[in-house]
Amino acid sequence: MEGRADYRDSGLVFPETFTFGSATASYQVEGATSEDGRGPSIWDTFSKTPGRVWNGDTGDVACDHYHRVDADLDLMKDLGLDAYRFSIAWPRIQPTGTGAVNQKGVDFYSRLVDGLLERGIKPVATLYHWDLPQPLEDAGGWPVRATADAFEEYAAIMGAALGDRVHTWTTLNEPWCSAYLGYGQGGHAPGRHEPGAALAAVHHLNLAHGRALTALRATSTGSPDYSVTLNFHVLRGAGDGAAEAMRRIDALANRAFTGPMLRGEYPADLVEDTASVTDWSFVQEGDLAAIHQPIDVLGVNYYSTATVRLWDGVSPKQMNDGHKGAAGGTAWPGSDQLVEFALQPGPYTEMGWNIAPEGLEELLVSLSEQFPQQPLMITENGAAFADEVAEDGSVPDAERLDYLRRHFTAAHRALSRGVDLRGYFVWSLLDNFEWGYGYAKRFGIVRVDFDTLERTVKDSGLWYADLVKDRTIPA
Repeated sequence: MEGRADYRDSGLVFPETFTFGSATASYQVEGATSEDGRGPSIWDTFSKTPGRVWNGDTGDVACDHYHRVDADLDLMKDLGLDAYRFSIAWPRIQPTGTGAVNQKGVDFYSRLVDGLLERGIKPVATLYHWDLPQPLEDAGGWPVRATADAFEEYAAIMGAALGDRVHTWTTLNEPWCSAYLGYGQGGHAPGRHEPGAALAAVHHLNLAHGRALTALRATSTGSPDYSVTLNFHVLRGAGDGAAEAMRRIDALANRAFTGPMLRGEYPADLVEDTASVTDWSFVQEGDLAAIHQPIDVLGVNYYSTATVRLWDGVSPKQMNDGHKGAAGGTAWPGSDQLVEFALQPGPYTEMGWNIAPEGLEELLVSLSEQFPQQPLMITENGAAFADEVAEDGSVPDAERLDYLRRHFTAAHRALSRGVDLRGYFVWSLLDNFEWGYGYAKRFGIVRVDFDTLERTVKDSGLWYADLVKDRTIPA
């Protein structure tokens, strides 16, 4: 088949039941961070700490989606989206993370859900996309068990408020990032460098997921699907001990979540590998049963592959200081050696991530083989590039369009190999606040002028609208 080697196929037809969507996250798009009773989150605090975010950018205004929601909903309808994946800002619902409910926050998401339904778009709601209420972090954050207790209460509130209309509930987005980047590597909020706390956070995020599912099922009066979104590491090995490096990172990055969530157990090798960092005493009796709840669909986030290798150049003590490995990779604790993420051959996106559509096909097939009864959904895939506005006002983003073509081709190939793949959400609907990169990186299929907040559909967005309309990869 033409294009077989480079994943640039066209004319591939997706099933009528396949869901085409796009996605955003609350702190990245909403703005209005101090309006209508919203409390501060860890990302408010982190972004306002000098040196943490590029250019000192914050999410105070972001895309101003909070005030422009109706126009953004119309934009989604114009693109023909089947579904929209958004996240709920916990500090809008419970400003301190526990206790009294802020009704104005609930009302905003209720209007959003109603607006989606009025336009024939399925609401896919994520309870947690990294914006932990700051008072919960002040009390210890995800490394402490009380945060999982609070999350269960929050889930029950949202289930009662929106569970009659939401199409799919997603408990967590990328708990790997919340735990390891927030509490280990320190590049994300709250910016801590504590490997033991990172592993405790892994467990309490897993526990929060399981308890939230139970709470959502108890309070949702409709018939929503239930989900979680994980960012899987598709690994390549380098150097002597490559297989061992891949095993260790697979345990830390992938099986630390799929093990308890989908099998009801932590991998024995993970516990052994991290024995010098923690004794896992934070895992209490009954926790694994609470975590191991059935889900209707497993959310899969994929952007690139990762190359890892064993490295003896740093001690676990240095890990506590947030040491970065050679070649730009981040070292991770093991039992006696460390593993680092190494640079990979290009081409790259503006994030410095390699472009590897074959990795998406490989991941989907692997997950299907590991969990053959588990339906899958691509909940994020996309790319950042330095878009420029043309003289006629259009935004020709050929690199992003090509990236999406290649990854949709990979998804279709996985379907043709028997993977139960239910849909695909492009990241992101809008250019937005890209965490530590501020507004320097643009992922959107819709351009946002951050001076005027004007929206312009890019060429990739027009291409995607054609794909959705005909359910066929355009030429």
